[in-house]
Amino acid sequence: MKTHEFRVVIEPDEDRWIAFCLELVEKGVSTRGYSREEASKNIREVLEMVIEDLLELGTRIPDPPEEAGVSPEERLAVTL
Repeated sequence: MKTHEFRVVIEPDEDRWIAFCLELVEKGVSTRGYSREEASKNIREVLEMVIEDLLELGTRIPDPPEEAGVSPEERLAVTL
């Protein structure tokens, strides 16, 4: 098992919260939730599914975000 760390943005959007992964937005890693907690849970599930697919395909996983300018709230670690 290996831990992959990603930068995730969770922000309010009208009546819901939107969450997306900056390193994997082009792979469709985004979701919504009715609360910040639900959006956070949903983005973790989406990240896990996409990372599993990328690993199966032998695709390179993006490097973790740089320390400077990334708050702990923006970091999400996924262990697979």
